[in-house]
Amino acid sequence: MRVEVSRQATKSRVVSTEEVRSAAEAMLRSLKLPRAELSVLLCDDATIHALNRDYRKKNKPTDVLAFAMREGDDGHLAGDLLGDVIISLETATRQAKERGVATRDEVMMLLAHGLLHLLGWDHQTDADDQRMRAETDRMLGVIRRAEARAKRGA
Repeated sequence: MRVEVSRQATKSRVVSTEEVRSAAEAMLRSLKLPRAELSVLLCDDATIHALNRDYRKKNKPTDVLAFAMREGDDGHLAGDLLGDVIISLETATRQAKERGVATRDEVMMLLAHGLLHLLGWDHQTDADDQRMRAETDRMLGVIRRAEARAKRGA
């Protein structure tokens, strides 16, 4: 599997690119996608605002965007390329404070949420939302277990 994590226009170090890469790899293993390719961008509100405006016609920042390569008329050509997950670290920090959780935990939740969107999960109905939240929680458990194994092995 190949996971590329980069930063753009953010100085926030609430989570390292290596932490995000390791978490994404653990989730992909759990999903039985060993050959998957994924790109993750950690950015600021201005960057995600521009993407949200240009691609979703929503003129405001958001917490996470997912651009799936397997959707649309040519989605069958994507092969193992899943797409891009973009996370605003500024919005994640605000949301973490509002929810009373660590910013790092919020980023991991957004990563799981974005990855699930790439795989076709959605939350248009209450039932879909409930299933997606349950799968997001499962993915967060995968991350916690992988981190615990890494600590024991270190």
